[in-house]
Amino acid sequence: MIIHNHTPQDVIAQSTAKILLDIEAVHVNANEPFVLTSGARSPVYIDCRKLISFPRIRAALMSYSVSLLAERVGVEAFDSIAGGETAGIPFAAFLSERLALPMQYVRKKPKGFGRNAQIEGHLEPGANVLLMEDLATDGGSKFMFADALRSAGANCDHILVMFYYDIFSSAQKKLADHGLDLHYLATWWDILAELKVSGRFDENTITSVEAFLHDPTGWSAANGGSNI
Repeated sequence: MIIHNHTPQDVIAQSTAKILLDIEAVHVNANEPFVLTSGARSPVYIDCRKLISFPRIRAALMSYSVSLLAERVGVEAFDSIAGGETAGIPFAAFLSERLALPMQYVRKKPKGFGRNAQIEGHLEPGANVLLMEDLATDGGSKFMFADALRSAGANCDHILVMFYYDIFSSAQKKLADHGLDLHYLATWWDILAELKVSGRFDENTITSVEAFLHDPTGWSAANGGSNI
């Protein structure tokens, strides 16, 4: 008898990866790689914003989020949920509704008129705020949002994303050095595992994806792209 010792995190990651593939939020094309904003090339691309159009799926992901936070931090650790402009806003709304917590959203920069606010919504001084985004790549863009919340008098020590790239070795250290703990439902490695068992793609495509995940910079350069 084979015993599979799957943790709740494993189950959440596997289910989230399958969901992302099922709704075609994950695009895979090794023959004609995607060109990223940086100019780098990638055989994979993900669009987590598609999740907001599937009510039952997003409800399931919020359940996963609550379970994950309960296990790793404790849901009572947070006083409010803040979404980063713009992709994080709907996810913050979904989770704040689920947890019956106040919500704010954080602009990328002060709006430049009126109150010149960077944070919208009521924020209590000293509140423990969970920052939400749709995804995290190398983690760098999260500093701006966390710093804005901290400057406004809140505590921001935790970030939750639906998807984390997990292919840049320095990302988690950068976040930790900035006093941020990253929580996520799934990564590219979970997508890769699902690709291998799903039969959706040929072996050559899967091999290319795996090669990219192990060395994104090298793969990009070998396929006519810039460094990542």
